Amino acid sequence: MNRELQVDLVVVGGGLGGVAAAIAAARRGTRVLLSEPTDWLGGQLTAQAVPPDEHRWIEQFGCTASYRELRDGIRDYYRRWYPLTSAARDQRALNPGSARVSPISSEPRVALAVLEAMIAPHRSAGRIDVRFHHLPVSVTVDADRVTSVSLLDTETGDELTVTAPYVLDATETGDLLPLTDTEYVTGFESQADTGEPSAPAERQPMNMQAITWCFAVDHVDGEDHTIDKPEEYAFWRDYQPPYWPGPMLGMAAPHPITLETRHRIVTPNPDDDLAGLPVGRRSVADRDDLWTFRRVLAYPHFTGGFFTSDISVVNWPMIDYVEGPVFEVDADEAARHLEGARQMSLSFLYWMQTEMPRADGGTGLPGLRLRPDVVGTRDGLAKAPYIRESRRIKAEYTIVEQDVSLAIRGEKGAKTYHDSVGIGMYRLDLHPSTGGDNYIDVASAPFQIPLGALLPVRMKNLLPAAKNIGTTHITNGCYRLHPPEWNIGESAGTLAAYCLEHRVTPHQVRADERHLAQYQKCLTSAGIELAWPSIRGY
Repeated sequence: MNRELQVDLVVVGGGLGGVAAAIAAARRGTRVLLSEPTDWLGGQLTAQAVPPDEHRWIEQFGCTASYRELRDGIRDYYRRWYPLTSAARDQRALNPGSARVSPISSEPRVALAVLEAMIAPHRSAGRIDVRFHHLPVSVTVDADRVTSVSLLDTETGDELTVTAPYVLDATETGDLLPLTDTEYVTGFESQADTGEPSAPAERQPMNMQAITWCFAVDHVDGEDHTIDKPEEYAFWRDYQPPYWPGPMLGMAAPHPITLETRHRIVTPNPDDDLAGLPVGRRSVADRDDLWTFRRVLAYPHFTGGFFTSDISVVNWPMIDYVEGPVFEVDADEAARHLEGARQMSLSFLYWMQTEMPRADGGTGLPGLRLRPDVVGTRDGLAKAPYIRESRRIKAEYTIVEQDVSLAIRGEKGAKTYHDSVGIGMYRLDLHPSTGGDNYIDVASAPFQIPLGALLPVRMKNLLPAAKNIGTTHITNGCYRLHPPEWNIGESAGTLAAYCLEHRVTPHQVRADERHLAQYQKCLTSAGIELAWPSIRGY
């Protein structure tokens, strides 16, 4: 059955960018259809089970007001519903998982509950129509404008054709770009393309960052929760890329910045300082313990033995899958790589349960227990893989390494843009890739998000709203994280609403100083910071 629907804005993809876009547009009275391939909104924060990667100033500034509402909402959820100790409850910057990677690591289900609460009023008012289990399968295009998007309901097999004046691509891999014939790039550009010092001499379009299929575990001492031996365990048990210091199912891994070999450990439920230290300011021994790296629940935060174990998300170097990309390939190859990533993650869990060396001289931690309830699946793996790199539009302005690299920019700071639509901060952090590259990690300065990077060179009413903006393979490494993705989506949703209100196109907004100023005023009125305060010592 093929049904039809007309709205003001179609947002394809319900990750952080898609949710932020839908809320921003709905707040301005726009009628939005938001589609999502899984049954969870939130993308990398929820369905992919990745706690936020954030900069060191996030508690004071450096994100949008609505992203701060999300963070505050997560803390309030724990204070309202969980049996926190008085010490934990009194922490202004409560970190439920006390993770090293994030000042607010939480269970994916809690983040989901807060996102659902943020979007609920707009759903009740009929301004946001959420369609789960829907994938884009075809489009119609006329004169460089997308006129409709057809979405497949993967549960019923029905199709829904949606017409709208504006379409936002908030998918994890830029799925609308090839469907609409929008110009885009993938993988590594060459130095000739971008002038970036970290780029290779030749273009490598199929060289993309690793994907990771995350999972959550706790530890039950004295019990055996060993999973069945994965089908591909023999392969992954000995798997070693040429740049890795040993088999990836092991505890040796390169340091992301220095590439020196670091020997990691896993210590379930350590007796650590839950008062928390600034992210990255830990002892060497603590930094090498992966258990606390992406821990999403630290059991001592809760009263009276309510929890007997931490819950930790495994998103560690040992499960970065680099055997091949999962898009820009045919369906069979994509499926093979997705299954390979799943097998790699399950194999690592099995290895930890059965063969991992312990400090007491024994092997294996059979008490490690998969927590499918935490990630909302039957098998215990996240609903979707963590995909770090998307197709990226060929944009009116492409952000390059020279714009943000601290080594290049120095005390001048990152390049400033007259058309800023937000800000972000993270290192140029690239994981090992399908082309055989090890980590590439370049220090960056606090940066802006230029409107030009959200505008395709040709298409008039299609906007990116996630990791698919006009970055390069290199600069994607700092624009792909949670706060920038939310900011990108929120600014794109606001732009679509502004264009509908004023009957202009996104490209006209950027080209016209009056419209650009009015649009930027809409952003700042919504609590979107367009520039960083003066900072030294980053």
